Amino acid sequence: MNVVTKTITLGDGGTISIETGKLAKQADGSVMVRMGNTMLLATVCSAKDAVPGTDFMPLSVDYKEKFASSGRFPGGFLRREGRASDYEILVSRLVDRALRPLFPDDFHAETFVTVTLFSADGVDMPDALAGLAASAALAVSDVPFNGPISEVRVARINGEFVINPTFEQLESADMEIMVAATLDNIMMVEGEMKEVSEEDLLNAMKVAHEAIKVQCQAQLDLMEAAGKSVKRVYCHEENDEDLKKDVWAKTYDKAYVLATACDTDKHSRSDNFEAVKAEYIANLDPEVAAAKKDLIGKYYHEVEKEAMRRSILDEGKRLDGRKTTEIRPIWSEVDYLPGAHGSAIFTRGETQSLTTVTLGTKMDEKLVDEALIRGKERFLLHYNFPPFSTGEARASRGVGRREVGHGNLALRALKNMIPENYPYVVRVVSDILESNGSSSMATVCAGTLALMDAGVQIKKPVSGIAMGLISENKGKNFAVLSDILGDEDHLGDMDFKVTGTKDGITATQMDIKVDGLSYEILETALRQAHEGRMHILGKIQETLAGPRDDMKPNAPRIVAMFIPKEMIGAIIGPGGKIIQNMQAETGAVITIEETGDQGRVEIAANNKAAIDAAIAKIKGIVAIPEIGETYPSKVKSVMPYGAFVEFMPGKEGLLHISEIDWKRIETMDQAGIKEGDTIDVKLLEIDQKTGKFKLSRKALLPRPPREEKPKAE
Repeated sequence: MNVVTKTITLGDGGTISIETGKLAKQADGSVMVRMGNTMLLATVCSAKDAVPGTDFMPLSVDYKEKFASSGRFPGGFLRREGRASDYEILVSRLVDRALRPLFPDDFHAETFVTVTLFSADGVDMPDALAGLAASAALAVSDVPFNGPISEVRVARINGEFVINPTFEQLESADMEIMVAATLDNIMMVEGEMKEVSEEDLLNAMKVAHEAIKVQCQAQLDLMEAAGKSVKRVYCHEENDEDLKKDVWAKTYDKAYVLATACDTDKHSRSDNFEAVKAEYIANLDPEVAAAKKDLIGKYYHEVEKEAMRRSILDEGKRLDGRKTTEIRPIWSEVDYLPGAHGSAIFTRGETQSLTTVTLGTKMDEKLVDEALIRGKERFLLHYNFPPFSTGEARASRGVGRREVGHGNLALRALKNMIPENYPYVVRVVSDILESNGSSSMATVCAGTLALMDAGVQIKKPVSGIAMGLISENKGKNFAVLSDILGDEDHLGDMDFKVTGTKDGITATQMDIKVDGLSYEILETALRQAHEGRMHILGKIQETLAGPRDDMKPNAPRIVAMFIPKEMIGAIIGPGGKIIQNMQAETGAVITIEETGDQGRVEIAANNKAAIDAAIAKIKGIVAIPEIGETYPSKVKSVMPYGAFVEFMPGKEGLLHISEIDWKRIETMDQAGIKEGDTIDVKLLEIDQKTGKFKLSRKALLPRPPREEKPKAE
């Protein structure tokens, strides 16, 4: 057994070890990455041949967390790991987006990368090691790959950048991004920030890249030591150079004319480009056309791509006629759906989001139960991308990885704008009705409007924009594009999404598809994105300048109040009796939980009277009875010697027959007090030993004058 291990020394004195040759040896490549007590196994398996007709990289990346890694049982009836959680999907996407651009263009064999968390100490964050593990597995395999890469998380904590912070450290960060890179180039960035500047974001990326370079070199050393420097020979493409030249010669000029024609309609452009290919095929021998159909499609796609890129770089013309810095026309509307608690339509060019906001109570919280993360989420954002949004005639098959990723980006953009201790659980749902370029950024804009329409007092409005890039000669000649179209994303070199307020960036996501992207280009893109964001923000505020003063009539009313922790039990009562009675009597929904050294009580109802009644009852429970105070009381039971009355919620005392009236009362029937009556009583005394309350009704009545005895004669 030839076991090879390489160790990376970290700045804080810790280490990351990468071991190969011990586990999963039948895979094409496998490594165990360890940092502290956190261990991830990464494997890669790649088919020897490609499926005929495949013209893309069929890569699948899966990140999985075993509950046993932290000594826990999975939830659910089966008590075993099930479908991937949203978190696992998001980590899988982070790794996929960094690896995918670095496979050779002509390598089309199905390739499966699996990263599994087998041990965790709850201190170090394993997702920051997933990219390193995946790349190292590729490095020790014979699968062709233009890496290595690595990923790190960089956070700014107390003004200092920290690489791969712990769970605890991350809680105090004002900036957190994941960065993937090769030795030479940034490949992917994603993260959230609390309104930071463009300069701060660039500096964080530079710090991350320096740490990544060390990890990439360790992988190169591991590959050399394991004897895996030579990669497999493959031939996955059948080419016909004469046909390629013919396609270019007979279609490029026509495609270039279309690229510079500035047709503003997406489907018209597609039809026109498709007509050029159809014309070329029509002039071929039918048998040749049928036999070479796939190759013609491939070569013509290259023609379209080059025509679009040359139009932008040489003519400064985009497909829809805009300048590189120009934003498409925007219109928006709020309060469109009367039944929702908040709603908005945001339309930018041919991209449209219809977004709703729903306000709920504590019982609507999302429960999170994962291998390392347990808790509750009070702000939810869901993104839906139905096929009709792009005119596709196919059935919708549920939420895919793309929807999870786009929704997460929009959530990160907006979540820090929700007020602290906001009493409502908030759900934002973005349904994309049209799409031609960055529907996730339309979701951010529509989400801002819908939140303000719902009366959520967000700190500041947020807008978002997607930037593109067309470059050549390793970035020496380039054009940065604001508000990119779908084709500009597909045929371009970068997709860079930036969201933020007027005061700074709140979230970002960047995917790079070329080598040699300089920080100069990134700086240009960020500066241009800022200008675009401010323009879009202005359009948002033209529709609705700020949050509405009040919520919609159909929204639940929620009031949060804090009580001493020791009073939680008094409000709940034995078996929940007291809190259930309060809900039945007031019609309000009352929830309570312990938060630190306090209890947080939420009271929800559709009318103010119910909330006020519940608040009064709760205040009555947590209030301390005061001697000498008068309390409206309800008669709970009548005995021969007096009546037991509830003078404060959960507090009862005996009103003795002698304390009912100044005049002598022989029986309770004579007193005229019945169960269910409401009477005022005065608290005279609290027995310090027994805690019993001495109550009096006669103390509130005028004392009759004494009758004078007749004088003796």
